[in-house]
Amino acid sequence: MNIRPLHDRVIVRRKEEERTTAGGIVIPDSATEKPSMGEILATGHGKVTDSGDVRALDVKTGDTDYFGKYSGTEIKVDGEELLIMREDDIIAVVE
Repeated sequence: MNIRPLHDRVIVRRKEEERTTAGGIVIPDSATEKPSMGEILATGHGKVTDSGDVRALDVKTGDTDYFGKYSGTEIKVDGEELLIMREDDIIAVVE
């Protein structure tokens, strides 16, 4: 990938949502919501504070995270839909 996020932004690939319920019912594409979980593909260098220092990010490349439903900006890179969002939009990291 030839894209690098700036400052406190990260690039996230959404995880695919399950298409079947626990009972085996297949959910059609029109009824599924976009997942709010994804994998971080790239991170910026960190947030610049008011004093000019750079605060490193708490997340790193490869982390699986949860983010808000309407967080980020959708972009297409090499035919793949990705999200660019600020670190503040990330709710939790799966450990």
